[in-house]
Amino acid sequence: MNNQETAKKIIESVGGLDNVNSVYHCITRLRFSLKDNDKANAAELKKLDKVMGTNIAGDQYQVIIGNDVAKVFNAMAQEYPSLKGDAAPAAQTSGQKKTKNPISRLFDFIAGVFAPILPAIAGAGLLKGFVALFVAWNWMSVDTDVYRIISAIGDGVFYFLPILIAVSASRKFGANPYVGIAVVAALLYPDMGALLSSGNPVSFLGLPVTAVSYASTVIPILLAIWLMSYVEKWVDKIMPSSVKLLFVPLITLVVVVPITLIAIGPLGTVIGNGLSGGINWLLASGGVIGGAILGGAMALIVMTGMHYAIVPVILSNLATVGFDKFLPLTYISNMGQAGATFGVFFRAKDKKLKSVALSTSFTALMGVTEPAMYGVNMTYKKPFIAGMIGSAAGGAFGMGFGVNAYVLAGNGGLPGLPAMIGPTFIYAIISMAIAFVVATAVSLILGIKEDIPVPDATNFGAKKAEPTQAATSAPSASDVTVVEEPAKIPATNEIILSPMNGRSIPLTEVADPTFGDELMGKGIAFVPSEGILTSPVNGIVMNIFKTKHAIVIHSDSGAELLIHVGINTVKLRGQYFEALVESGAKVKAGDPILNFDLEKIAAEYDTTTAMVVTNTPDYEVVEALEIGNVAVTKPVLKVEV
Repeated sequence: MNNQETAKKIIESVGGLDNVNSVYHCITRLRFSLKDNDKANAAELKKLDKVMGTNIAGDQYQVIIGNDVAKVFNAMAQEYPSLKGDAAPAAQTSGQKKTKNPISRLFDFIAGVFAPILPAIAGAGLLKGFVALFVAWNWMSVDTDVYRIISAIGDGVFYFLPILIAVSASRKFGANPYVGIAVVAALLYPDMGALLSSGNPVSFLGLPVTAVSYASTVIPILLAIWLMSYVEKWVDKIMPSSVKLLFVPLITLVVVVPITLIAIGPLGTVIGNGLSGGINWLLASGGVIGGAILGGAMALIVMTGMHYAIVPVILSNLATVGFDKFLPLTYISNMGQAGATFGVFFRAKDKKLKSVALSTSFTALMGVTEPAMYGVNMTYKKPFIAGMIGSAAGGAFGMGFGVNAYVLAGNGGLPGLPAMIGPTFIYAIISMAIAFVVATAVSLILGIKEDIPVPDATNFGAKKAEPTQAATSAPSASDVTVVEEPAKIPATNEIILSPMNGRSIPLTEVADPTFGDELMGKGIAFVPSEGILTSPVNGIVMNIFKTKHAIVIHSDSGAELLIHVGINTVKLRGQYFEALVESGAKVKAGDPILNFDLEKIAAEYDTTTAMVVTNTPDYEVVEALEIGNVAVTKPVLKVEV
C-alpha cells in the first residue's frame, strides 16, 4: 500500500473527513483533533502496513506512523486540500495554554509511579499466596526456618514498599531517586520507629512530631517525595556548582525529613485512611447492587486507567487490615471478558474468527485481557456488553458473600488465584465462574455481525519498527526540516554514548506507548538533569523539527537514532528549545546539538527523553549498558549485527 492509499484509509478509519477538525504531525505520529473519537476504528487502523499503533492523549487521537509520517501527511494533504491549513496547530498565546484535566493528571501520575513497581509487588504477593496455600494444606509448618525465610521474601517488599515508591516517584517528579531512598530510609530507620512508637512525646526543635508508622505506607511517601522534588530543585538552583554534590542532598534531607515527620506524614496518613475508609465503606455497604455496578463497570475503569488510582488503597488495606475487597472485582471482570470471547468462539461461523476468539479467551483467563477485549469484544461490540453483564453478575455474587483478596498477586487471572486463598476463597471461585458462564451465555444470545473484518491476532502486540527513510520533501505546512537521505550504510557493531547528563532508565518505563512499547524500535531513555543535548555518535544530523524537540541522527556506523526530548513537547511549538546545529550538519560524539530550558519544560511536561534505534531490525542486539546516573559521552547502548 503506497502513501496515497494509506492516507485515504487512515481518514476513512478515523470516521471520515467530516469527523476531522484538524490534523498535524510530529516526528512519529499524526495528531488528529476529531469531532468524535468513538468514530475512529483502532482495529482497522492497526491493520494498515504503515500504522504501528494508536493512542489517545487527552482529547487528541494519535495514529503512530514512525519516520514515514511526513510522507503520509504529505499524501494526506494532497488528497484532502482542506486539511492542509491544519497541518500544525496555531501557536498558543499567553493565557491560552490548555492544560490537562487535573483528574487525568492524577491518574497519569499514579500509573507512572506504580506501573514500574507492580512486577515486584505482584511476584512477592503471589509467593505469599502460595505460602498461605501450603500452610492451609499442611505442606508447610509455620515453625520451620523454611517458612520464615520464604515469608521474608514475600513480606519484605511490602514492608519496604516506601523505598520502591520513593524510587519510582522520584523518577516521575524528576528528582534524585537515591536521595528519595535516603529520605524514606530515615523514616524506616529502626531507632526512628522505636522513638515514634515509645508512647512518649516527641518533638523536633520545639515542634511536635506525630507518632506514625511509615512501614508499608503509600500516601505519606508520595507527599514526601513530592516535597523533596521541589526542595532539591530549589537548592540546586541557588547552590554554586562547586559544592552542589555535597550540599544539595544534605540540605534536601535536613529539610524534607523533619517536615515529613512533623506535617507531611500525619497529613498523608489522614488522607490515606480517609480514602481507604471511604472506598471500603462503599464496597462493604454496597452489597449485591454495589457488586453489580462495580463489577459491570470494571472493564471501563481499567480502560480509562482509573484502576491505578485504587492501587494505593489496595496496598493500604492489605497492610493494615490484611485483606481487600476491590481486587477480586478485577479478577471477576477478566473472567467476564474471557467468557464473552468464548461465546464468540461458539457463535462465529468464520474459522479464522473462531480461532482468534478461542486463543484470546484463553489469554484472558490467564489475566491478559487486551487481545480479547480490544481485538474481539470491542470490535464486535455486543460481546463487550456481554462481558460487562457477566462481570456484573459475578460481582453481585462476590460482594454479596464478602469476597476478599489477601495479597496483591499475579495479573487478575487464574495464575493469581492464590491471592484470594482465605475464608472467602470458595465464594471467589464461584463468583469468577458465574462471570465467565453468564458472559458466555449472553454472548451466544446477542450474537455478532460477521461482516466486520476478522481481527488479526498478530496485531495485538507491539509491532517492530521497520527500517525507514526520511522524507526528501515536505509540504509547506509540515513541521519537520529534512535533508536528502544518504546512501544506506551497512549496520555494524557500535557503542552509543549518553547524549545528556542525568539518569538513564529502561525505554519500557517511558510513559508514552510509542516509545514504552518499543513501537519505534529499541533503545534507552533519560531523565535529564541539565538542559543540553549532545550527539551520541559520529554522524550526520538528518532531521530537526522546527519545534526542535526531536532530532534524527545517522551514525557513520549505520545506526539510525531518534532522540525525542520530553513527552508531547511538540505542543510547545519550539518554545524553550534552541537548536545548535542545522539539518545536514556533520557531528562528532559529544558535540552540543540542542539547548532546552529544563525547568520551564518540566513545569508543563514530562521531560523524559527517549533515544531509539529506529533501524532496530538491522541488528541482532540492541542493549542498554548503563541504567542509573549517567553523564555526557558515557557508553549507554550497544548495537550488534
